[in-house]
This record gives sequence, structure tokens and C-alpha cells, in this order.
Amino acid sequence: MCSCRSAGLAQFFSLLAMIGLVGCSPEKAAVFEPPADPKVNGAKVTFETNAPQLASISVQPAQARTKAVTHVTGRLYWNGDTTVGVFTPVAGRVTRLLADLGQPVAKGTPLAELDSPDLAQALANARTAVGNLAAADKAYARAQELFDHGAAAQKDVEAAQAAYVAARAERDRAEAVLANYGGSDQSTNSLYLLRSPISGVLVDKNINPGQELRADLMLANAPNLFAPSFVVSDPTKLWLQLDVAESDLSSLQPGQRLQISSRSYPNKVFDGEVERIGDTMDPSTRTIKVRGSVNNPDKLLKAEMYVLVDVVEETARAGELGVEISSKALFMKGDDSFVFIEEAPGAYERKQVKVGIEKDNKVPIYDGVSPGQKVVVEGALLLQALVEQPES
Repeated sequence: MCSCRSAGLAQFFSLLAMIGLVGCSPEKAAVFEPPADPKVNGAKVTFETNAPQLASISVQPAQARTKAVTHVTGRLYWNGDTTVGVFTPVAGRVTRLLADLGQPVAKGTPLAELDSPDLAQALANARTAVGNLAAADKAYARAQELFDHGAAAQKDVEAAQAAYVAARAERDRAEAVLANYGGSDQSTNSLYLLRSPISGVLVDKNINPGQELRADLMLANAPNLFAPSFVVSDPTKLWLQLDVAESDLSSLQPGQRLQISSRSYPNKVFDGEVERIGDTMDPSTRTIKVRGSVNNPDKLLKAEMYVLVDVVEETARAGELGVEISSKALFMKGDDSFVFIEEAPGAYERKQVKVGIEKDNKVPIYDGVSPGQKVVVEGALLLQALVEQPES
């Protein structure tokens, strides 16, 4: 039994000796080697394939801009080509309203009735002028007859003729004034009908029965005094005012398509068009006023609404307006803007760019980046630190 135990111990120590020999092998153990430093050559940075810094760098392709201007706030207002404010040309008291808001009206449709002393005076003047003309005509004929029989002087005929000409001119003037008021010398009362001068829809009313109106109020420099009694317009086509930044001016031209959205109808887009670009810049906001027209066939949009507008570029010109990138890709050095472009996997180059105004976390790039180029959106500051690090 002792001999067996001795043999087992001998095998155990022999095994330990073998393990010791292996542990003391002259072969070198594996040593961890850190990755090589990135190579910096001017504005270019290149990493080894297994560089850990690559995990913190991400890129996105630059997208060609298809919208010249995006998400500009616009204000809707009545189309001046199809809108008229209706004022009264006579003083008077409103006796009846003959039209109401939202009512379609044709040209010449009566909107309100006024009892007008001005119309009564114009009617009296016209009738008096007609009577004076008749009397002057008879006097001239009588003077001419007496002159033919040698019973009147030439100067009497000439005076009668001058009186007749003056009476006829006064008759024409008085009738023109009366006709301008919509009356005639055959009228029997002083009721004036305020009519619509164009066809359209009655979109605003600032008049009530019993109200006293005066024509000279529209000469006062106070909006609460010279507001029109009625406004007639075509609400199916509105005008739109945009305040566009100076940097976007080169991207605009008449005829470009507009996409208009409103918070009232979040899932609906209305079509429009750029019509006019202003010639003057607002010195306080550094913006330019641009006028557009908006199609509103269902009359959903209302005048004085504020809307969001995108100016859409033609598909054939996509890319001519530059590209659009994430604002995270942009960084500044002094007054200049820069981005990093991925030239190849692990290889990046800094580029100076010309930028527009940031909107919705996107920045338009007008020069320095081409559509499809991969722009660093995460890790740009790391790359900038490597480029700017002092040489050892």
C-alpha cells in the first residue's frame, strides 16, 4: 500500500515539473499593441481600419436641394386684382342692408340703401339745370328772331347764345354728377343704392342700419374712419406675402411653385406660385417681400391667416441650388464655416463651405459640397481637433 502511495506522489510531482517547464518556456507571451495614431496631412485625417475613433464618427450623404426656400412664414390677404373696397360717394343714413357676408354678388348688385341729402341736392341741381337750359334755349331763339327782323342788336343775340351754351354745360355737369350717383333727373326720391362695382363674394361688411355715412371720411388718415362699408373679392385665389432672407434671394424667381400648409389643415397642402419679388429690402429685418398667389378653390384658407410656405424648385434644376445637410455637420473657425467629407472609409477631409440660414436642423450649402458626398455629422469636432493639433 505504501509503495502504491509513493508511486502516485511521484507521478503528481512529475506532472508539476512538466507544468513548470512549460511555464518557463523561452517563447514570448502575446503583448497588446495599441492601434497606430491617425495620419494628419494638412486638412486630411486618415485612420487605420481598426481605429477605435471610427466608432464615434458617422456620416450622411448630402441631399440635393429640391426646395429653394423652406418653411417661411407667410401672410394671406385678398387678391388686389379681384378685390374692391366699396365706399359711399354720398352722405346719408343707412335705411336697409341688401346683401350679407358670404353672398355672391354680380356687378351692379345693390348692397345697401341710403337716404341721402347729397343725392337730393344732386337731383335738384339736375332738374334746375334742365329748366335753365330750356329757358336759355327759348331766349336765344327769341333774340335770333328779333335780330332777323331788325328789332335786336347783334350783341343781344351773342349774349343769349353765350347764356344758352353755359346753361347746356351746367345741365351736362349736373346730369353727370347725378348719373355718377346712379340717379337720373326722372327720379322721385333721394334714396341712394350703394352697388357692387365688380362681381365676386361679399367678404367684409362694416355698415349697419341707421348708421350715418359720409363720403369725406375716406380722406381722413385713420383706418377706423375710412374702412370700406363693404369688401367684394374672389376668395378662391388669395395673395400671399413672404418675408424672405437676403441669402435666399438668388434662389427665387417668378413662376416657382409654392407649397402652402396651415395649422388649421395639417394634412393638406395648397398650391401657389411666386408672382412678384420686391425691389426693396427691409432695413430692420434684412428681408425682402415676395408676393405669391394661392389657389383656394374650397375657400378653406382665409385672409390674414399665417401659413408655412416652401418654394419648390423644378426637378430639372435639382442640385443647382446646392445641397442640404444636418446642422450637426457644420462647425465654425473664425467667421468661416467648415464640414468634413468622407473621401474613403477612414479618410476624411475638411472643406470650407458657403452656407444659408438653418431651418428645421437643416443647413443649405451653396458651395463646397456636392450631392451624394458623405458628410460627417458625428465626430466633426474630433477630426477638427486632430487637424488643429500642434505638430510635435
